[in-house]
Amino acid sequence: MSNRTLIRGGTVITVDPALGNFKKADVLIEGTSIAAVGPDLDAADAEVIDASNTVVMPGFIDSHRHLWEGILRNIGVDVPLEGDISYLAFVLGTLSPAYRPEDVYAGNLISAVGAINAGITTVLDWSHIQSSPEHTDAAIRALQEAGIRSVFAYGFPWFGDWNPNQPEWFNRAANQYFSSKDQLLTYALAPYGPEFAPMENCQAHWEMARAVDARVTVHVGVGSFGQHGKVAEFGRAGLMGPDTTYIHCTTLNDEEVQMIVDSGGTISLAVPVEMLMGHGMVPTQRFLDRGLAPSLSVDVETNVPADMFSQMQHAMALQHALVFDRKLGGEENVPDQVTSRDVLAWATIEGAKANGLADRTGSLTPGKQADLIMLRTDAINVLPVNDPIGAVVQAMDTSNVDSVFIAGKAKKRNGKLLDVDLGRVASLAYESRDHVVSASGFTLPTI
Repeated sequence: MSNRTLIRGGTVITVDPALGNFKKADVLIEGTSIAAVGPDLDAADAEVIDASNTVVMPGFIDSHRHLWEGILRNIGVDVPLEGDISYLAFVLGTLSPAYRPEDVYAGNLISAVGAINAGITTVLDWSHIQSSPEHTDAAIRALQEAGIRSVFAYGFPWFGDWNPNQPEWFNRAANQYFSSKDQLLTYALAPYGPEFAPMENCQAHWEMARAVDARVTVHVGVGSFGQHGKVAEFGRAGLMGPDTTYIHCTTLNDEEVQMIVDSGGTISLAVPVEMLMGHGMVPTQRFLDRGLAPSLSVDVETNVPADMFSQMQHAMALQHALVFDRKLGGEENVPDQVTSRDVLAWATIEGAKANGLADRTGSLTPGKQADLIMLRTDAINVLPVNDPIGAVVQAMDTSNVDSVFIAGKAKKRNGKLLDVDLGRVASLAYESRDHVVSASGFTLPTI
């Protein structure tokens, strides 16, 4: 059987400026990689997939999601970040302590499978539920079984006292699962960060990550926690670097924003979450003004949809609203409105950069891994397609995701997930949800 697949005759969006886009072209996959992109490719021995009536493009990349919360989807839609009744209080403070390893597995599995179904081929799993090595093993096993490209970001639990075994557990996982970077799963550290831990702890955590060549991904500028200049203190301590992704950044001051840019760091915005939950005003323009484009992330499925279409639509709409509001207020020399092309890059190549994977995914560049999706253009919600990029960003949703390939392997075809027992996934999700809710004493919302 040939290890070559030819995706024939689609509208190809490469997200590679040097390569450009094609109204009609082919993508040739050899093994796990993209071999060629262009019109009328010759591949006589390849399996041919008809891509007519589809957009072929890189898979979406989510740069920050708490996958273990997959069993808690939509449990807190009306709940803000802070306060007596809040995400911090009931998800992190009440529900998460009840998680067993099998519950982490169930949450990660349903979230990862859901991501693939939505056309997301890479996700950073910000996993602050590492209460034991068994919790870590369960989270990683779910990612492996789902077959999604993932950065597993080892995080410390929000609740309880600091466990002095955490550095040992972190290093154990590094040695056991991440001795090679040539695999679907790569490693990162998700520390508390300067707003939630003393500076000497931050220094120890960044040193711990860098000792095993792991990226760092950290929440900063988070609601009221970000209003005290801790990130500036962190920056002046010399701890910033291009290996760190900063999440939210909503209440940082200008000095702190500039420090992130100057350090070569990347940022991850979760626009619907930040608007709905009280994190602060989304800082998209503050970074764009300084030359740094954001990546996008789902963050918490407890409150928002688990797809990148929603992320792109919210991000574009908010940036436009704020720019037009300045114009209507009489301000001159306001920034340009971002384009659909800009926002599509945020959901693909910028996510790859934030996840430390831009050399292998995020664009349909020959030589990169074959992480790509096919989106239907003959569906009633988008036809007739006049602007393919505009259609992807502003008109499509998960129902348009026809096919998903990760490292050249088909994970979804003709609108159906492959090699997934959805009945088993659902059963695990319900069983774990029921245990966590019952053990925590939490009461589900009523209608």
